[in-house]
Amino acid sequence: MLSILLRIVLLCGLLASGWAQALQLSATRLWPSPDYTRITLEATQPVAHKSFTLANPDRLVVDLEGVEPGAAIDALTAQLAADDPYIAAIRAGVNRPGVMRLVIDLKTPVKASIFQLQPLGQYGHRLVVDLYPVQASPAQSGLVQPNLAAAAPLAINPVAPSQSATIEPAKPAQSGAPQYVRLVTVALDAGHGGEDPGAIGASGSREKDITLALAKKLKQQLDAQDNMRAVLIRDGDYFVPLGQRVVKARALKADLFLSIHADAFIKPHARGSSVFALSENGASSAAARWLAKKENEADLIGGINIDVKDPSLKRTLIDLTQTTTINDSMKLGHAVLQEIGGINTLHKAHVEQAGFAVLKAPDIPSILVETAFISNPEEEKRLNDPAYQDKLVEAIVDGIKTYFAKHPLAAPSRLTRNP
Repeated sequence: MLSILLRIVLLCGLLASGWAQALQLSATRLWPSPDYTRITLEATQPVAHKSFTLANPDRLVVDLEGVEPGAAIDALTAQLAADDPYIAAIRAGVNRPGVMRLVIDLKTPVKASIFQLQPLGQYGHRLVVDLYPVQASPAQSGLVQPNLAAAAPLAINPVAPSQSATIEPAKPAQSGAPQYVRLVTVALDAGHGGEDPGAIGASGSREKDITLALAKKLKQQLDAQDNMRAVLIRDGDYFVPLGQRVVKARALKADLFLSIHADAFIKPHARGSSVFALSENGASSAAARWLAKKENEADLIGGINIDVKDPSLKRTLIDLTQTTTINDSMKLGHAVLQEIGGINTLHKAHVEQAGFAVLKAPDIPSILVETAFISNPEEEKRLNDPAYQDKLVEAIVDGIKTYFAKHPLAAPSRLTRNP
């Protein structure tokens, strides 16, 4: 009994003398974006914290309990860019014994969402600090106004699937009659981003970088088409939750939604391109089901606050009874798949279906394009080749044009009047 008491006393003394090591952060990351800025603090165990805001000037204060100074905290301040939309400066220091204080000087008032993420994949415990604007502007919602000054009335001639759709000027309207042009909006979703790198090839290529490069090239090609505009769901290296990608596309009143990915498999010999659409009644194959599950886990890796219930998001992710939208998605997918088949092996010669969360817009034809297998060394090399990227982008654009040639848009929701 005496020996036990002595051990307890000794342990208490060691703890009081600071023998118990404080927690050091293993990594810190800063992800600025037009919609929000994210700060990620990673550690080997959960980080207890408290936070509050101060005004005049605007600041967010986060007290990290049991965290001691280290290189990771210093690295966070070094990551801050001058053009960050919300953060002016980051300061860190010991506030009192056992408490590291993080002071975030703000450029504008923000709404902060602070939450914990459990270890997953390459990451340990993560404390996430998301800074959102108090009131989002149209630009922050992705509502970029197109330049319609150069638009001209067009007629699209149907073409065979193996040919590129040709666009010719329409016949002039009668004198004095106003001429209108139907503007086609395409939402381009570069898969993954930010905390979520996506699949990683044998040479170290990250899916999130490949998809963003392709999306930007696609935007250039589509913007060059008469009466088309493309909008990027993300235009930099940051994460957008899957459901929010759908919300942004619907806010844009997009006519089409394309989610761009680079597939991966456990065996490096898997190869080829694939196109997927949403399914109401289960996956069309075991492989499609597996892929949808993998892609839907992006929110777990990228990080979302599961305690926040967004009613607008609930309204978006409704049960899709509109089979017309899915049928249109299949037609779009078929047109794109046929064109891609001209430049790359097809993993599947038909459009597959599964429950992809990012394709759940109830009123927008939506497809997910797996451009190639980044896990295949040969295809990884091609995905990094600018010339091959250009061919791939051209094939997707031709597929979109072929789709509209066969399935013209219905009653215009966005018109521009030509002078």
